[in-house]
Amino acid sequence: MRKIALMFSLAVGMLASVAASGALAQKDKRAEAILDAMSKKYKALPAYQAAFSYTAPGAKPYTGDLTVKDNKFRLKLAGQDVYNDGKTMYTYIKESNEVNVQDYDNSATGDFNPARIYSIYKEGYNYKYLKAEKQSGRAVDVIELTPEKKNTQIAKVQISVDKADKSVRGWQITDKSGKVTNYAITNFTPNAKVTDSYFVFDKSKHPGVEVVDLR
Repeated sequence: MRKIALMFSLAVGMLASVAASGALAQKDKRAEAILDAMSKKYKALPAYQAAFSYTAPGAKPYTGDLTVKDNKFRLKLAGQDVYNDGKTMYTYIKESNEVNVQDYDNSATGDFNPARIYSIYKEGYNYKYLKAEKQSGRAVDVIELTPEKKNTQIAKVQISVDKADKSVRGWQITDKSGKVTNYAITNFTPNAKVTDSYFVFDKSKHPGVEVVDLR
């Protein structure tokens, strides 16, 4: 149970861990134009919030909430809160009243950064336009990404981009074993009003909390 709330971060971290290779790129121009427009949208936002759902075979469905501001983020999922102020990451586990603290390098490829889902296509992926369809009543374009390197855990990633506002409506990750994990954005709030303190764990609000310093 303690690890379930990190599934979202691990999935995106898997994406971020794929380094660019020297293989010949297969870049679909139509897909690239859509991905560039999507990336541009998110880079222009000072902050945003997204509610999402998570489903995977054999796992209980979960809902979560993600807030991003500049290089800071906060993730709420399955009884855990992950705080990141751009330098330090705090993972608070409500059930045990415990917080794990570790250094965070925003430039490190292997570190979890949820904003990377909007630019990861530039880092070691080929991509192609798959189809247009309706998802939850919204018209979306579905783009498929495949890693250039063959020795990765990911087989493919499908990103659904809203035709109207270029926001990400969801993504689907298929690993080498064929396991499919789905994330769907259920509500998106651009220009969210949040202060920097929102991304810092406040020990005083959690009396008796056990601090596990991993730095």
